[in-house]
Amino acid sequence: MRVAIVIPARYASTRLPAKPLLRETGKYLIQHTYERAMQAKCGAQVIVATDDERIYDAVRGFGGRVVMTRADHVSGTDRIAEVAAHLPADVVLNVQGDEPQMEPAALDLLAGLMADPASDMATLAVPIRSKESYLDPNVVKVVCDAGGRALYFSRRPIPMVRDGEPDFSARPAQFLQHLGVYAYRQSFLLKIATTPPHPLEQAEKLEQLRVLGTGGTIRVGLVEHAHRGIDTPADYAEFVRTYRDGGTRRAA
Repeated sequence: MRVAIVIPARYASTRLPAKPLLRETGKYLIQHTYERAMQAKCGAQVIVATDDERIYDAVRGFGGRVVMTRADHVSGTDRIAEVAAHLPADVVLNVQGDEPQMEPAALDLLAGLMADPASDMATLAVPIRSKESYLDPNVVKVVCDAGGRALYFSRRPIPMVRDGEPDFSARPAQFLQHLGVYAYRQSFLLKIATTPPHPLEQAEKLEQLRVLGTGGTIRVGLVEHAHRGIDTPADYAEFVRTYRDGGTRRAA
């Protein structure tokens, strides 16, 4: 199974401008994500997809592979579909450029789920362990069938506990937080990128509901810990502290 990891990267960001090119650690943020993806055993090739020449030049500068895409893409899925159309790959992983702490083993798990020929897509989830996360509309939840296939994604608490209180300590976990990383069958990616938005997708503002709403299959793999994306200046400052602290411990 030929696997490619594509990392969409945009320069513009409302909460953190020029995010991919932040460099307080001595490396670009996009470089951290690229190097983590390169550590995955599943990916024969890792490619950054961008419409910005500054990002293109930065990736070329640290020796990464990068492709320029059109500037009119509405989503990262559309951007990676443009790249995937020209790749010799059976499966394409979509890793966001602002996820420098993504575990390479999680990417291997994600790719492994696509060994099932019935899977159009795969994604990851982590157990929800607090009521705060369960109720938070910014935490996307997923429910699955007995075979590990997604039944639905929502910003609302699902499954909703009608009687009593949810038990977040149960094993196996009953409440799952969706992590926004995906694997696609290449042919399915090209198809879904040209499919009009589904009403469920428009209601929840969740692009993966286009897949379920049109009959696609998404396998869900479970990991123990959520990787932390960089969305705000505070997120980046925390990442820099963690990175520098790790370097200090290694040097001690």
